[in-house]
Amino acid sequence: MSKMQFYNLSESKIKSVLSRPDRTEDGIALKTMAVMQKTKSSKRPSEIWVMYQKIKLQIKVISAWRYPGISPVGGKVPIPLEILKDLGYKL
Repeated sequence: MSKMQFYNLSESKIKSVLSRPDRTEDGIALKTMAVMQKTKSSKRPSEIWVMYQKIKLQIKVISAWRYPGISPVGGKVPIPLEILKDLGYKL
């Protein structure tokens, strides 16, 4: 919950990203997907990313974050260091 507050994300915004993503990539965690939705701001463009895992008919959100700027298409999903640490990656 504190990550959602830190990135100024609401539950409804995350649901919006999941239902209408602008882009879909493989997630970095096993059997996950990462979806992105661009924000509407032209002065400060950013992207909202949600990594999730589908378990039967349910979607389990693993993490959500706001990426400042525009990420490169086809590259690695831009995951902040604190999210990677939360996921257990050794940096």
